[in-house]
Amino acid sequence: MSSLPPALASAVADVDAALDVLDVPTTPEVLYAPVHHALRGRGKMWRPAIVLLTAEAFGGADARRRAMPAALATEVFHTFTLVHDDIMDKSATRRGAPTVYAEWGTSTAILAGDLLFSLAGDLLRRTETDRLGDALESYHAMVASLCEGQALDLAFETRHDVTPDDYLAMIDGKTGALLELAFDLGALIGGASDDERRRLREAAHALGRAFQLQDDVLDIAATEADLGKPIGGDLREGKRTWLLLRAIEASGEEGREADRAFFDGALDGGLAPEAIGDARERMERLGVLSEASGEAQAYAARGEAGLDVLPASGAADALRVLAHALATRGK
Repeated sequence: MSSLPPALASAVADVDAALDVLDVPTTPEVLYAPVHHALRGRGKMWRPAIVLLTAEAFGGADARRRAMPAALATEVFHTFTLVHDDIMDKSATRRGAPTVYAEWGTSTAILAGDLLFSLAGDLLRRTETDRLGDALESYHAMVASLCEGQALDLAFETRHDVTPDDYLAMIDGKTGALLELAFDLGALIGGASDDERRRLREAAHALGRAFQLQDDVLDIAATEADLGKPIGGDLREGKRTWLLLRAIEASGEEGREADRAFFDGALDGGLAPEAIGDARERMERLGVLSEASGEAQAYAARGEAGLDVLPASGAADALRVLAHALATRGK
């Protein structure tokens, strides 16, 4: 988004300021230097903003104030996942800076991630709400779902029978679970009913799928300048994305043997950089790119419509703008 709605900009600024004064020790430095490094590497911070704005939409300014520890918990937990993702992916940089893994090594990165995980739980525990038990239950369900998604993603790397539906089930955990939690925590703290919480979780589920499908399309259809990194990264690594899996399905028709062999080859070690353009052209001929965009649009529409459960307010309007940006980025 080129410019944020005032309510959203305010929520992001509040979270940013709260992170700056988060009470995190500095010694022993061997542990806490990497923790502080990870917390400085902030992204757009949309998840914690969702917590604050959802709480405000249901419960007003006081609910937004009370929701800050929960908002911080989602951001710190997200940071934990990035630290451990970088270990598993052996990533050297993130957001233009060295990763904890690259700077301090695997063992220290594991410990720093563990500390961040613990801090996230402690922050959530500090939330002022008479439904803390429900909040913790939602949080632990998210952790289980996210770990299940991550485990499936790892298992998919050596499987040749993964389907597009398998992939969607995996991203429901790996990508969608934390987004669902952000809406759910805000709704809980703001005083939403169980039915309103359910409807928001369903909306977030659809938005998570739209976000990931659009991300997959951008990885091969965007320009390197727009993407900010080389295009086709997923195909180069042989990752099982919806696009690749659907291309394999679509190329199984008679007369598509060359396409099938090409995409089957992508499963075994990935594609060379010079083959990415060929992959994009084949996906266009098979109709896979347009199909993926259509699926993303359908999920985005479902998710945005689900936000109608939010009481009318500036916070709700900001959440709709944010949901649209998440689900349709790059379009």
